[in-house]
Amino acid sequence: MTKTQRQHRIGELIDHDVISTAAQIVARLHDEGIAATQATVTRDLQELGTVKVRDEHGARRIVMAASPKLAPAPLDHLRRMMGEWVVSVESSANLVVVRTPPGCAHVVASALDRSALRGVLGSVAGDDTVLVIAAEEHGGAALADDFRALAGLKTLVDGKAQGASQ
Repeated sequence: MTKTQRQHRIGELIDHDVISTAAQIVARLHDEGIAATQATVTRDLQELGTVKVRDEHGARRIVMAASPKLAPAPLDHLRRMMGEWVVSVESSANLVVVRTPPGCAHVVASALDRSALRGVLGSVAGDDTVLVIAAEEHGGAALADDFRALAGLKTLVDGKAQGASQ
C-alpha cells in the first residue's frame, strides 16, 4: 500500500468513526491487513492536517481541519439544489444520469456528495451532466426515482422525466 492510499484510508476512518488516538488508527489498519507504525500514522495525521475536537456528543475525536462540519449537509439543501438545477434524470442498471443547464452540473454533484444520501457511491460532474453511481443494493432506477422526487420532476413518460410537477 502506498503512502497516499494509506492516508486516504486514514481519512475515511476518521470521517466515519469516532477515533481519538493514532493507536486506534494503527489497530484499525492492522485489522484490515495494513501495516503501519504509530509514528507513521502520527506523521500521516499531521500531513493530512487533522485536529482533535469535541463532537456534538462531547466525545474527543480526530477530524480533518478543513472539514467545515462533521454532519452531512441537510436533505433540504440537496432538495433546493436539485429543484433549481436538475432538468432531467435517467437511469441504467446502477448508473444515474442527471442533466442540468450548461455550467451547473458541479453545483448538483457537490450537493449530492455532501448530502451523504443513501444509495449514492459517488458522482462525476461534467458541464451539464452528472453521472451518479448507485450502490448495488439500492439500484439506479430507485435512486433516479429518489432524485426525481427531490427535484420535483414528473414521473417517467416514455422513459424520461421532464418538467416540474407543480
